[in-house]
Amino acid sequence: MTDRTPADLSSEEIAAVRSWVIHEDAHVLVLDKPAGLSSQGGRVQAHTLDDLLWAFARSNGKRPDLVHRLDRDTSGVILAAKTKPAAGFLGKAIQARRLKKTYLALVAAAPDPAQGRIDTPLLRVEIGRESHMRVADAAAPGAQASESLYRTLAASEEGALVELNPLTGRMHQLRVHMASIGRALVGDPRYGGALTLAGSPAPRLMLHAWKLTFPHPEGGDRTVEAPAPDDFRRLAQAAGLTHTTLSRQERDR
Repeated sequence: MTDRTPADLSSEEIAAVRSWVIHEDAHVLVLDKPAGLSSQGGRVQAHTLDDLLWAFARSNGKRPDLVHRLDRDTSGVILAAKTKPAAGFLGKAIQARRLKKTYLALVAAAPDPAQGRIDTPLLRVEIGRESHMRVADAAAPGAQASESLYRTLAASEEGALVELNPLTGRMHQLRVHMASIGRALVGDPRYGGALTLAGSPAPRLMLHAWKLTFPHPEGGDRTVEAPAPDDFRRLAQAAGLTHTTLSRQERDR
């Protein structure tokens, strides 16, 4: 359950979270989350993105609530609801799988075939104090049906840039699914990913939530994008990977 106690934010934190806004209207708030910031919870004693949303609190004490999460080291688009009706509407949309999420990722070798569908059940397991996911037989107790799409956007002798679409929303789904076809994400040692690409160190998990299309409470669909961050683009460039999705574009506010 979300802690409703207002967080004590510094002026620097407030300025930072406000600078991450991609889109804002009366119903929703969309942010470009930086890598290294937990969405919610976590064991690190630092403010999470959920805490930072107190920077948008209204005079009645209400503030936006996240409607989905990103892993701590994943950057990019994340959606919050500004009102209780919007939260309910978006929650139902997620259950109905009406949100389309598109990610960019770097892998150390091009997938073969270049694009495809991964339909492999996943099972959550606890190892020490950490939660992991692993592929499982559909009949295994606790196994969850999981489905992802992947498409190679650019490839070189050093690696590949891939576009990923999770059709279900399991924890670490894209990371485990890509590892299951022998293409673990660069910077993801938990699931067997390389720590370098083209001789350059990976600064973090090379996964970026690039685009989100969602039904809007006022009707119709909205699509928002977050340009690939500098660390992602630099590593892709080092591997000789170029694509229009890596171009820095002005975010739609």
